[in-house]
Amino acid sequence: MPQEGEPKIRIGLIGVGNWARYGHIPALKLLPEYSITAVASRRLDTAVSIAEKFYIKHAVSDPSELIHHPEVDLVAVLPPAPQHSSLVRLAIAAGKDVYCEWPLTTTFEDAEDLLRAATTAGVRHIVGLQRRLGPSARYARDLLASGYVGDMRSVRLHVSMEYFGAQRSTALAWTIGPDNFSHVLAIYGGHFLDLLTQIVGFPKTVCAIVATQFPILALTATGEAFLNKTPDEVVALGTLENGAIFSVQIEGGKLHGSGLQIDITGTKGDLKISNPKSFTNSLDNLVEGANGDPGRW
Repeated sequence: MPQEGEPKIRIGLIGVGNWARYGHIPALKLLPEYSITAVASRRLDTAVSIAEKFYIKHAVSDPSELIHHPEVDLVAVLPPAPQHSSLVRLAIAAGKDVYCEWPLTTTFEDAEDLLRAATTAGVRHIVGLQRRLGPSARYARDLLASGYVGDMRSVRLHVSMEYFGAQRSTALAWTIGPDNFSHVLAIYGGHFLDLLTQIVGFPKTVCAIVATQFPILALTATGEAFLNKTPDEVVALGTLENGAIFSVQIEGGKLHGSGLQIDITGTKGDLKISNPKSFTNSLDNLVEGANGDPGRW
C-alpha cells in the first residue's frame, strides 16, 4: 500500500464481464490507494463502453497491449480460468505485479509453474480468494484463537446456490464445458474451503464424494441440451489437524438456496457463521456465538 504522498498503484483489468463490473471495479473505485488506468476486452467496443462508464483512461482489445502499457503497474486477470495461465505468464514476463481471479489455473502443475515464475521474477502476486480477508472471517478466527469455544470438537460447512442446476442461462452457457473449469467444486469449493481453512485450520484426513446429479444441462433460451461432465454436489468429511471432526456439503441447483452455514462446536462454546446468499453478497457474514450456560444462545 502506498504511503501518504506516494503515487497510486495503477491497475489494468483484463476481462470486464459481469463479475468485474459487479465486484472488482466498484471495489477498486472505493480504495484511494488504487487507480484503474486501463481495461481490455476481446471486443474493443465493450472495453470502450466500460472505460467511458467508469471514467477509465485507456481501453484496448489486446491483453498484451494492456500488460505492456507504461501506465499499468498491476495486472488483474479476470477472464475464465482456461485463459489465466497465458495471461499471468505474460504479466510476469513483463515484470508486472499480478492479481489473478480464482481458479488460478485448471491444473496443479500449471499453478506450481506460475508460482515458480513469479517468485523467480520477483513480482508480487496474489490469487483472488478474498473471502479469507473479510471482517467476519478474521473475527471468527480471532474468537477461536482467544479460546472462546474452548477445544474445537467439530466443524460443519454447508453451501448451496441456485446456480449450477440443470438449466443454464445464456450468460452462464460458458460454464457447461468441463474445460472451462467452472463448477461447484472448482468455484464454490475453492472459495469456501479456503475460507473455512483460514478460520479453523487444515484437514489431516479427508474422504469425499463428488457427484453429478444433473446428467443433462439445457440452455433456457434455446432448450439446447448437453451431457453434463461436471460435478454439482460435493460432500467431504474427515479430521482437522487440531483433532476436530469436520464435514462439508456444497450443492448446486438448489431450488431454495440456503446460502452459507458454518457451525463450530467446542468444549466451552459454539459459533455460527451464516449468510442467506453464497455469492453476490450485499452484507458480510453474520457471526453468532454462545458460551457459558448450556442450552442458551
